[in-house]
Amino acid sequence: MTVPKAEHPRPQLQRSQWLNLNGTWQFEIDGGDSGIHRGLLDRDLIGEILVPFAPETELSGIGNTDYLEAVWYRRTVSVPADWDGRRVLLHFGAVDHDATVWVNGVEVGRHRGGFSSFTFEITDALRQAPASEATIVVRARDPREAIQARGKQSLRFDNADCHYTRTTGIWQTVWLEAVPQTYVKRLRVTPQLASSSFVVETALSANRPGHTVRVILSDAAGEVATQHVRADLDLAPAATLIIPADRVRPWSPRDPHLYDLTVQLLDADQQVVDEITSYAGLRSVSLDGKQIKINGEPIFQRLVLDQGYWPESLMTAPSDAALKRDIELSLAAGFNGARLHQKVFEERFYYHADKLGYLVWGEFGDWGVGGYGPYEDHQRPTASMITQWLEVVERDFNHPSLIGWCPMNETWQVITDKITQLDDVMRGMFLATKVADPTRPVLDTSGYSHRVPETDVYDSHDYEQDPAKFSANQAGLATDDPYLNEHDGHAISIPYGGQPYFVSEFGGIWWNPELAASVAGTDREESWGYGDRVADEAEFQDRFAGLVGALLDDENMFGYCYTQLTDVFQEENGIYRFDRSEKLDVERVRAAQIRPAAYEK
Repeated sequence: MTVPKAEHPRPQLQRSQWLNLNGTWQFEIDGGDSGIHRGLLDRDLIGEILVPFAPETELSGIGNTDYLEAVWYRRTVSVPADWDGRRVLLHFGAVDHDATVWVNGVEVGRHRGGFSSFTFEITDALRQAPASEATIVVRARDPREAIQARGKQSLRFDNADCHYTRTTGIWQTVWLEAVPQTYVKRLRVTPQLASSSFVVETALSANRPGHTVRVILSDAAGEVATQHVRADLDLAPAATLIIPADRVRPWSPRDPHLYDLTVQLLDADQQVVDEITSYAGLRSVSLDGKQIKINGEPIFQRLVLDQGYWPESLMTAPSDAALKRDIELSLAAGFNGARLHQKVFEERFYYHADKLGYLVWGEFGDWGVGGYGPYEDHQRPTASMITQWLEVVERDFNHPSLIGWCPMNETWQVITDKITQLDDVMRGMFLATKVADPTRPVLDTSGYSHRVPETDVYDSHDYEQDPAKFSANQAGLATDDPYLNEHDGHAISIPYGGQPYFVSEFGGIWWNPELAASVAGTDREESWGYGDRVADEAEFQDRFAGLVGALLDDENMFGYCYTQLTDVFQEENGIYRFDRSEKLDVERVRAAQIRPAAYEK
């Protein structure tokens, strides 16, 4: 059987010795979360599932969309013989929501969080079985009533409005990797455009006398720069690679140039102990008044809201090609980037964005924390969110396409005279992001309750459908009095402080061509979008052009984010249908966007 999603899941940190564990696993639903007591850890499971697709999906072979309190996975794999004497790491791209992992009956680790990647070393557990066999058992708990970051996953049994089918268990690639006794745990690659250089930090598992790190930067013409640094003193030795003037080629949307990067850990005899292949893009992100600049240039960010759902596979892309195709569809419609909305995308999405020059904002799946609608009791801000978010920032730091962070979304809470848990967690998320990554701007929250005075970016969500009224709403930015979200006439944000500002959600024009000429489909349980549904494509195109035009003509606006790239289930306000087929004239959408923005002049 062909292994689904066989590509290396981590293009910026690759070794030659790895084993993709996607494919058929034993599987069992544990309705009462009583599997430990019923012996599920010690016996074969009754069903099968195709990993990495969640059991709610069609591609998993299960397709059970009921509430799944807990699920179990089991698979026995043979560790390659040439890995003998090396340490073995077990990697999970993502498991929703709380995972416990055993190998050969030994618990090797636990992880909380449905969006962040994690790794356990299983070397010692392999000694519990002959012939380096690894029987891997995973229990994933996803209790319906739990307080957790769940993004757009529906708390109702069915989908409704902009709430979608739940994801439980493994939903990104699982793989094994062999590493030496002392190895490079991760890379942190920081581009420095001002000095035409890269700073490459190599976090090591340990320091050994006489060890060094060699970092080699190259391009299509060959080696560009090399540096050796001692690896026996610092846990994260840093190499600075200066690029000769004639080899400087910045990464940008117009020219997404990537350098190849090789990192080697050498022993005292200068023998290669560990080797990693990676890549890097030389680009800068800077703030200048109300401008966010890429490589010192004001590039208007024509972003689209990308939910990252597919009808047959939910939050997991059905294939690597599907990840790339979504970017290509967005570019074809005139967008130059995206807010990756309410989930943490597979790392290979960033890889394709890096290759295609696509600007992205990374986001966590914590919609509405602080008391918004149905999530008031189930998605409250917790310290665990900060833990999970830091794992995300660490994983994706090196991608040049990623130009900003948005740790929270639509934190709807009225300001009172008391400091709330939302205030504490929002500030914690913001400060943690700035400490973990001082190189990118951070938006404290996308829309609604801004609570961090020093936030790098300010924004609003405005789903007014009348272009004239929408333009009037947004006109105040010129006098430092921009549109701010409110709740029942009450302030929910601290005052605007003159930061770069954009409308990070707008549009959402509701249209299904098959329903447009009929009465059917007006029931929002069947079809949903913002405002009144347009009557035909001509009305859609006029409204779209009017809305984006109001923002393109504002010289103080650094960008926008249109809702959204595709329909998702009943939410029918995408540029494309849920299956990615065209439902309107994409060239007209593109033409409305690609004219020069006032900001760029």
